[in-house]
Amino acid sequence: MSLLAHVLLLAFAIGFVTGLRSFAPAAVVCWATHLGVLNLRATPLAFLGTLAAAAIFTLLALGELVADKLPKTPSRTAAMGLSARFLLGGLCGAALTLASPQTTTWLMGALLGAAGGIAGAFAGYQARTRLVKALNLPDIVVALAEDAVTIAAAILIVTHF
Repeated sequence: MSLLAHVLLLAFAIGFVTGLRSFAPAAVVCWATHLGVLNLRATPLAFLGTLAAAAIFTLLALGELVADKLPKTPSRTAAMGLSARFLLGGLCGAALTLASPQTTTWLMGALLGAAGGIAGAFAGYQARTRLVKALNLPDIVVALAEDAVTIAAAILIVTHF
C-alpha cells in the first residue's frame, strides 16, 4: 500500500471512530500533536497541538462520555450528533493528512474523515443496539465497551503513521 493510500485510510478510520464518540478522537489527536507524535507545526491546524486545545477537547470528551449514558441524551444519528461527528471527523482526518508528508491531500483527508464520521455513527448505533439485544446486557455495559474501543482505536490510529 502506498503512503498516500495508508494516510487516507487512517483519515477515514479516525473519522469512523469519531462516529462512535465525537470528542474522544479529537482529544487524542490534540494530545498526539501536543506530544509530538503528529507534526502539525506550520499548518493551519497547529493550534490542535496547544495544551489549551488538548485540555478543552479532553474536557469535552469526558463530558460526552458521561452524557452518552444519560437516558435523555439524543441519538448520535440525530441532526446535532451527526453534524458534530461529520465536522470533527473532518477535522481529525485533515489533521492526520496534514501531519503526513503528503500534505497536498488534506482536503481529501477531511472529506474521508467526515464520511467516516457519518459511517461510524450509523454503524456504531446499529452495533450497540444489536449487542444489547443479542447479549441481553444493560446498555451501559455496551456503552462502556464502546468508550474503550473508541479511545483505544483513536490511539492506535494516530500512532500508526
